[in-house]
Amino acid sequence: MIWVETAIVVVKTVILLLGSGITYIAFRAYRNTGTPSLRVLGIGFGVITFGVLLAGIAHQILSVSLEMGILINSILVAIGLAIVLYSLYLERG
Repeated sequence: MIWVETAIVVVKTVILLLGSGITYIAFRAYRNTGTPSLRVLGIGFGVITFGVLLAGIAHQILSVSLEMGILINSILVAIGLAIVLYSLYLERG
């Protein structure tokens, strides 16, 4: 079972790096264009990325159960995706 936890840490690290990159690029694009939907998009991906980080910290450092870490991550991913959806709606308006 230890290999599963190691695999989870590796995959979550990749997600953290990719999410951080997307968040950075979205905010940079917002600064260049001033488009509010890009700012909200960056916030959405930031929340998703923060969920990965928070769940990992909760499980690895605070000894929260794996199930609770997954729940924390899932809640923040759902909130982040709702924000991303809103950013796409802003672009229509």
